[in-house]
Formats: sequence, C-alpha cells, structure tokens
Amino acid sequence: MIILKSSEEIEKMRRAGRLVAEVLDAVLAMADVGVTTLQLDVVAEKMIRAAGAVPAFKGYQPEFVKCGPFPATLCTSVNSEVVHGIPSERPLSDGDLLSVDTGVELDGYFGDAAVSVVIGTAAPEVQKLLDVTKHALEAGIVVCRSGNRLGDVSQAVQAVAEAEGFNVVRRFVGHGIGTRMHEDPPIPNYGVRGTGPVLKPGMVFALEPMVNMGTHEVSASADCWPVNTKDGRLSAHFEHTIAVTEDGPDVLTVIDGRGVELEKPGRLG
Repeated sequence: MIILKSSEEIEKMRRAGRLVAEVLDAVLAMADVGVTTLQLDVVAEKMIRAAGAVPAFKGYQPEFVKCGPFPATLCTSVNSEVVHGIPSERPLSDGDLLSVDTGVELDGYFGDAAVSVVIGTAAPEVQKLLDVTKHALEAGIVVCRSGNRLGDVSQAVQAVAEAEGFNVVRRFVGHGIGTRMHEDPPIPNYGVRGTGPVLKPGMVFALEPMVNMGTHEVSASADCWPVNTKDGRLSAHFEHTIAVTEDGPDVLTVIDGRGVELEKPGRLG
C-alpha cells in the first residue's frame, strides 16, 4: 500500500532530508586520498546524533534476507561495489570511485540520499559514468508529477543510462519512504512508460539509479552486505528523496538554497 503524506509530514521529511544533505556535503568535503571510509563514517554519525536524529542504516536488518545488522552509518561503496559497502580502514586512492549513501530518522520521519564522486583525478570514462547516472536521476525526478505513472519514472532513468552505453542495476531498486525507511512502492530503474500506479500528491519516493559501466548483473558478498558488479567494472549511485506535489516534484534532500536543476518539468502524455 502506498501511503500518502500530508503537507505537514512532508515538511518533517524535509528536515530529515536537509540533515542527510548536510551530512553528505560534510563527508564529501573530507573525502580525499589517504582518508579512510571509516573516518567518514565517524564524522557522519557524530553529525546525525548531534542534530537529535538517529542513523537509519546502523543496525538495519532486511526483513526478507538473512543478513546481520548493517554495522555503520554510511554505505561507502568503492569502485565495483554497487551498494551497501561497509566503511573500513582502507585508505582511499587517487582515481577511486566512491559512492556514499546514508539515511536518518528525525522526529519519526526518514530521509535518504546518495552521491558518487571520484577521489583525486577522474578518468574521462569514469566522469562520464558519474555524469550520466546523475542525469538519469534528474530525468526520473522530472516525471515525478501527479498524473504520470511509476513506469514513466523508471523508463526515464533507464533511457538516459542506456543511451550512453551503460546499464542500470535491476536487482536493487528505489522505494517509497516515510515513517519507515522502505515503504511501497518499489521503484525499479527500468520499466515501461504508461504502466504502474498513477502518481498522486503526497507520494514520497527515494529514487536511486545505480548504473554500471558493464553488465547490469551484480553479486552479493558472503555476508550479503557489499554488492559488487558481476564483471568487476565500476558502478555509480545517486539518490534523492522526492515528494510528489500539486506543483510538481519537490526534492527534499537538499541544503537550503541549493535546489536541484531539472531540465523540463511537465506531465507526460
């Protein structure tokens, strides 16, 4: 069941989302050659708890998969790790592709976002992967409008990625979000336009393209947390929490004054 949020609930989610954006901003400012992802995780947890919030990922345990609780505040996925990378003492190296995903619970509501960057110098093909993945997210956000269908969002993401020769991950998807981190509906990053539930004001989504340089296939590690590309090639991940409103998509995971530039808002069809 898709739970519609009131305007008051969306404002609570905006506060959670703003904190997520601030944490990601601080973490990315710190990420550099020689810094460990565990150091980034310590900073993130301190920021979240200082704001009176709870790290949403720490201790998280999926309902339908036999995994131990996730041990950290951040998911820090490096190079071929797609999602759910665990922070470690491994120093970041020049050219590493780092994806950072985090979520918080603040006053009973969740925010969730992710961003990918290259540490140091980016090879042209790696920068293209990041740019395309971010563009795919923005293309999906554009069609998060009342009257469109969920399949329109999924197809918009897929079309951008595949047009540039990349592949979207199919095993892991975006999701609804609210008083729980993961709510209905699941939001694949691939789909068919004109299918799926009709979007309505009050729906709130965590839209998160995961785009691979090679095959879309992935494999989970033995403890089920870090997920890697099956061919060992690079993967990028961007995510925002978005509310569907009467006036169009409202991106909640941004710092005040830093909006997300959307290319051509409008209803499909």
